[in-house]
Formats: sequence, structure tokens, C-alpha cells
Amino acid sequence: MAKVPSAVVAASGLVGGYGVARWTRRRELGGAVLAVVGAAAGRQWRQQAGGKAAGALTAAYVAAFAGSHPLAKKVGAWPAVFGVAGAVALVSWAVADRNG
Repeated sequence: MAKVPSAVVAASGLVGGYGVARWTRRRELGGAVLAVVGAAAGRQWRQQAGGKAAGALTAAYVAAFAGSHPLAKKVGAWPAVFGVAGAVALVSWAVADRNG
């Protein structure tokens, strides 16, 4: 079975976390999805690109989550979430997935 690229895992965590929080109206459930999937992405990043890169990508993941909130006030919630998820996916692919 093919391994899911870390870029897809990370983007799914951001989109899925927001979707769960929105549809259940339970922010803590969305946060749990964000955290669990972020941890899975972090494990992949460490295996594929090493500890320094995994730390930087984890910081980008957290920054994207935080940055989506003010961005949502300007462009709307879903466009903000998809935008930051795409940015994290692109960086993840470039750092960890491209050569794998």
C-alpha cells in the first residue's frame, strides 16, 4: 500500500480540524483532530527529512493554524483554511516529500 504524502496529511489536519470544529460546534474536537493529524505529519517529517526539518514544518503547521484566524476575517473562513492548508502542503512537499 502506498504511503500518503506528508503534504496531504498536514493539509488534511488543517482542513479536517476546522471542518470537525465547525460541523460539530465543538472546538475541542476540531483541536483534537488538528493535534492528532499534526503529530502523524510530524512523525513522517522526522522520518523523511530529519529532526530540524520536522521542527520547522511543525512550526509552519502551528503558524498556519494561528494565521488562518486573522486571515478568515479578511477572506472568509473556508478560503483562509484552504489557503493555509495549501501553503503548508507546498512547504511540506518541498522539504519532505519531493525526493521521497
